[in-house]
Amino acid sequence: MVFSSVLFLFRFLPAVMICYFLAPGRVKNLILLLGSLVFYAWGEPVYVVLMLFSTVSDYIHGILIDAFRGRKAAKVLLFTSVLINLAILGFFKYADFLITSVNAIAGTAITPLDLPLPIGISFYTFQTMSYSIDVYREKAKVQKNILDFAVFVTMFPQLIAGPIVKYTDVQEDLKFRKPDITAISYGCRRFVMGLAKKVIIANNIGMLWEEIAACDYAGLNVLTAWMGILAFAFQIYYDFSGYSDMAIGLGACLGFHFPENFNHPYMAGSVTDFWRRWHISLGSWFRDYVYIPLGGNRKGAARQMLNILIVWALTGIWHGAGWNFFFWGIWFAVFLIIEKVGFKKLLDHIPKFMGVIYTFLIVMVGWVLFSVEDVSFIANYLSAMFGFNHAGLYDRRAWFLLGENAVLFTAAVICATPLFSIIWKKGEESRSGFSTAVYHLAEKVVPALLLLASIAYVVKASYNPFLYFRF
Repeated sequence: MVFSSVLFLFRFLPAVMICYFLAPGRVKNLILLLGSLVFYAWGEPVYVVLMLFSTVSDYIHGILIDAFRGRKAAKVLLFTSVLINLAILGFFKYADFLITSVNAIAGTAITPLDLPLPIGISFYTFQTMSYSIDVYREKAKVQKNILDFAVFVTMFPQLIAGPIVKYTDVQEDLKFRKPDITAISYGCRRFVMGLAKKVIIANNIGMLWEEIAACDYAGLNVLTAWMGILAFAFQIYYDFSGYSDMAIGLGACLGFHFPENFNHPYMAGSVTDFWRRWHISLGSWFRDYVYIPLGGNRKGAARQMLNILIVWALTGIWHGAGWNFFFWGIWFAVFLIIEKVGFKKLLDHIPKFMGVIYTFLIVMVGWVLFSVEDVSFIANYLSAMFGFNHAGLYDRRAWFLLGENAVLFTAAVICATPLFSIIWKKGEESRSGFSTAVYHLAEKVVPALLLLASIAYVVKASYNPFLYFRF
């Protein structure tokens, strides 16, 4: 069940919201848990058991870690909690990849398990694992109410594709929340904005990428290759940021405060800046639970570089069981290290647009590594982008595709900038009677128009994937 579907928008969501708001006080968490389990079980009924096992395991570990605090047993329990989480994630996500890799390297013929990847497993295992770690560190209070803890793990708005919500982000909301009309109004607007990003921009521009990705890369001209990877870059941004907006909006309607996950990443002036703006919750998770425990930048430059390589290798393979994801992580690690050793200072002293262009080029090459899962074809696509395959700069089909998608690309570029956010904020802060009137009118009319347009696309949609579901 995806947010941008008729089933979710017109059946599941209204039913859950009506029950939730009619339910008294503490019953709301029970309604939210039951609704979340139905949401997850709709697509993967078998793997609900796996998610509940992970929930119960970390709930019990949290209680035991707190009970044995200050003793060696607490550290042992933390280790078993992390080990169980990583074992579950590793088995379901990487077992087949390891078997295939061993077969290729050693020439063996071990039969792959052909395990389907449980949806959202990368997100909820990180959430439950961070809870145990934070209880051990005394950064989070132990949760003794299993219903509240299960709501934290299974909450349907962010269960499938984040943002990765740490227990400390919502520990107060789980018990003391009272959705008010202001929060609900904001949540609805935020949800509609995310829905529009997803179905109007991501889905449509994603079809262009699918068309180009199906071509023979050796024969791609420069213009077509760049259109393809730009289409993918915008698809994954609007797909994922749209989902995050919808999750944050639904959370606000329910009385929760989820962390922001994107901040106009394609406006970044450096690779370091890009990763402070893209999938913010994942970056902060790896910083808090991997980079800093490894020593961060406290043990000298050489150790810091090694820590960056480790973190980004893990970031790469977190996204998928494939060598292309590993290379994607290492690609960014290299440039983050280059910026750490001094290049960032140079970027800070040149015109901002030059830093944006540099970063954008690095990110686009990175998206090739990310999107072309068969590593044997990566070089072919990069050769096409930079004209090394001698297929020419363009052809008639390239101009046709560009003309057909010009409006879509223009909208994608403009919406990737903070332009509308700036205009909206100025209208909100305006003291002029006319400007205030226009703002209040737009506040009601724009979301309504976006909702109508989005529904029209949802009803007729034949292409409606969520890219991060597979991670």
